[in-house]
Amino acid sequence: MRTTLLTIFVMLLALGVACLFAWYVWHQMDGVQISLHGYLALALGVGLTFALGAGLMALVFISSRRGFDDEAGGD
Repeated sequence: MRTTLLTIFVMLLALGVACLFAWYVWHQMDGVQISLHGYLALALGVGLTFALGAGLMALVFISSRRGFDDEAGGD
């Protein structure tokens, strides 16, 4: 139980540091202008990356549930 809580704490701490760094960098770029097309491209890239990650995790979950990971290799 302690290991799980420590892992969650470390991950949340890493997420917080990453968010603070992103906020700092975002505010250091005061002179940069992003057009509507730029925001659309950013949103599309984030959405597709999230969808790809979720799809791959779903495939891993399905593979594990159906026992494909338990089969012996071909070598």
